[in-house]
Amino acid sequence: MKVAADNAETWTVRKVLGWTSQHFEKANVDAPRLTAELLLGHSLKVDRVTLYTQLDRPLNKDELGAYRALIQRRVGGEPTQYLTGQKEFYGRRFQVDARVLIPRPETELLVEAVLKLCAKDAPSRVLDLCTGSGCIAVTIACERPQASVWATDLLADACAVAKLNAEALGAGGRVTVLQGDLLAAVPQGPRFDVVVSNPPYVMAAELPTLQREVQREPRAALDGGADGLDLVRRIAEAAPPYLKAGGTLALEIGDGQGDAVRDILVRAGYHEVRIEKDLARHDRLAFGRAA
Repeated sequence: MKVAADNAETWTVRKVLGWTSQHFEKANVDAPRLTAELLLGHSLKVDRVTLYTQLDRPLNKDELGAYRALIQRRVGGEPTQYLTGQKEFYGRRFQVDARVLIPRPETELLVEAVLKLCAKDAPSRVLDLCTGSGCIAVTIACERPQASVWATDLLADACAVAKLNAEALGAGGRVTVLQGDLLAAVPQGPRFDVVVSNPPYVMAAELPTLQREVQREPRAALDGGADGLDLVRRIAEAAPPYLKAGGTLALEIGDGQGDAVRDILVRAGYHEVRIEKDLARHDRLAFGRAA
């Protein structure tokens, strides 16, 4: 997007969106039109609906400069969500940045499954491991007001983001965020009805093959070791003493990992082990019930 020094050329919202969409398409940016709208709305501090009510509005030099900088960063591989600082998850707007993994739609399936395990009108206790942005823990707390939710993450930066989201979304008083290595951060006390986690499950050798945008996300939130299941094994082995009798371990897993995860859970002593697929028929969720 070149802006003449004398500003003779008028760049309206309509024109800017059209140019940017074409530019993103040529640069192989996913969802070029949507990305253009999200970045322009963020730059102008308006939502996408407002953009379409102001299609003939001209942008001034400063607005064009700020938007052009976002375009360059997006073409350079920075995820849209990091540029806007937010990602919608389960109907709520979570704050995200390079300190945490960007919430995925598939993880909403994990949340839905956990919500079915927590009564709407009775207290329950849920522990979320590898919480990252806090999207799982905070959503459960918001959807189940009587639930007491704990969340842990190894990284202090991730814990800071999770706490921020809990406060911003009205769950600060019911989500306890602790920094530490999985369950080691959780003090002994009442056991949990559900231990849930979206752990790192990408095989280390596959990390260099991921989309460049994904490679901008924290490696610690992606790298699951040689077979992608290092953290799954550790969680499966460590969780039983923290689960109530009959409590459930619920995990997000990668495609093709179902058989291996089923074996891990069975060997760790879980009952009623099952693997569920997502809408694309990929292995996505794993469940085991504690004795």
